[in-house]
Amino acid sequence: MDPFDGSGSPPHAAGSADSRAPWSRFASWLECVCVVTFDLELGQAIELVFPPHVKLTEKEKTSICFLSFPDSYSGCLGDTQFSFRLRQSVGRRASLRQDDAYNRDAPVALQRETSHFCGYVYFRQVKDASVKRGYFQKSLVLLSRLPYTHLFQSLLHIIAPEFFEKLEPCLETVCNEIDQWPAPVPGLTLNLPLMGVVLQVRIPSKTDKPGGSPVRQLDDQNLLPAPTLLPTVYELDLFRCFQSMLVHLQMLWELTLLGEPLVVMAPSPTVSSETVLALVSCIGPLKFCGDFRPYFTIHDSEFREYTTKTQAPPNVLLGVTNPFFIKTFQSWPHIIRLGEIRMAGDLPKQVKVKKLSKLKVLDTKPGIYTSYKTFLHKDKILIKRLLKGFQRKRPSEVQSAILRRHLLELTQSFIIPLERYMASLMPLQRSVTPWKTPPQIRPFSQDEFMSTLEHSGPQLTSGLKGDWTGLYRKFFRSPNFDGWFRQRHKEMTQKLESLHLEVLCDADLIGWTQDKSEVEIVDLVLKLREKLNKALRQQLQLKDGVVDKLEAFLGDIVGTLPEDLQCTLTTTH
Repeated sequence: MDPFDGSGSPPHAAGSADSRAPWSRFASWLECVCVVTFDLELGQAIELVFPPHVKLTEKEKTSICFLSFPDSYSGCLGDTQFSFRLRQSVGRRASLRQDDAYNRDAPVALQRETSHFCGYVYFRQVKDASVKRGYFQKSLVLLSRLPYTHLFQSLLHIIAPEFFEKLEPCLETVCNEIDQWPAPVPGLTLNLPLMGVVLQVRIPSKTDKPGGSPVRQLDDQNLLPAPTLLPTVYELDLFRCFQSMLVHLQMLWELTLLGEPLVVMAPSPTVSSETVLALVSCIGPLKFCGDFRPYFTIHDSEFREYTTKTQAPPNVLLGVTNPFFIKTFQSWPHIIRLGEIRMAGDLPKQVKVKKLSKLKVLDTKPGIYTSYKTFLHKDKILIKRLLKGFQRKRPSEVQSAILRRHLLELTQSFIIPLERYMASLMPLQRSVTPWKTPPQIRPFSQDEFMSTLEHSGPQLTSGLKGDWTGLYRKFFRSPNFDGWFRQRHKEMTQKLESLHLEVLCDADLIGWTQDKSEVEIVDLVLKLREKLNKALRQQLQLKDGVVDKLEAFLGDIVGTLPEDLQCTLTTTH
């Protein structure tokens, strides 16, 4: 039996990227919108999924229900916003062609999720005498494959207050408006109208310079109302997330870079999800390739998998709020316990690093519980600059920009030697010839890479002292290295394929066939067709005219063959 009884994507969109088909534009931004309510008999329950054709499995629905409500320990009264990430059920249909085009041009850390959903929640809990329990409890959830935290939380801030007043009719209107939006194309600045507001956003592209200029507002004099510029679709207020851990920034960066098992225990899902997402983003432009859950509960379908004591903790980053987890995760090597932000004079009180043995099931004090020793020394100048900025009431967005630039430069100093060495493994362009298969990329040798560090290591771009070599050796065993290497190897392989097609295009293929047998010519036709089909599937970047010229050659050469062979080749095309 098909667990979906359909698919998460509109039925008509499967074979077509027609943006005018019903709900296909909506589907390029969101999977669906869910309303989760508290039922006295059922507990949390999904009240509504919109658009109505979207099918979620029972397992997905159950997970969404539990992840959309803060647990009872958080005591969230009023309105609360947070995020979660949930694994999709096995068997969900693969992404559409426009997803591939988006992922090709988007920064690797902002590509569409292929096996997870991102959930963005607006939860309201207020006293209500008309309800048996005495409280109105409901969540509005946006489910998407795009990791655009800031954009979707901003949308919820606009939609949710109106929704809680007018309910379903309001939701249908909002979804219809989103279905009129242009698709998110990397590099474009878009105007997105919603409930009388126009949000102006720029979709990041992989060709953007990291840490480049801030987004500027387009001069849209004809638009009424005037657009509200959203400076980012995904960035968080890093300074707010890290303000109680600034003195341990180097440790947090290294633990995330190495994909170490890490639990963030926070007082609320808001703090939990923002801290986890801030950690994931702190190694940008490198993609965090382990699993991460901004808000994780004991009802999660992966709870047993991630809390078993029969094997080493997995390389995951979890955000939790339930104190029960302190006992569950006692065997984990790194635990961050956060409380409400406290002040020490006019500065945020900094948590301390503590031994794991100090972790108590009851009344665990805030701190970073770990025996980890950093490979690199902390940047004391940066810490002083940020703390002084706090005393001088420097705006949080400026503090975040300073922090983000430091982390970006640190990650780039680490990754540039790897990029440089990886590029040296690429065969020379002149070795790509039309009559041979493309040459192989040389294998990655850790020892050979290490030998390059003395003359072209991170010391060229970073003043931080420490054991860079030890950090690289540990990084080689991490999921982040594996993900980075696979991505780079794939890009280089596709580049070789593109170069091979381009040299084939310039070669005298007709001349080559003059003294060849039919078998050899048919073999060439089949191989060339397969290469062209593969290039189209992978959307390889080719010079203009290459595909058309090779298609024309195939047509000409097939025309010279006997009719029976022509028929066979035509039917197999």
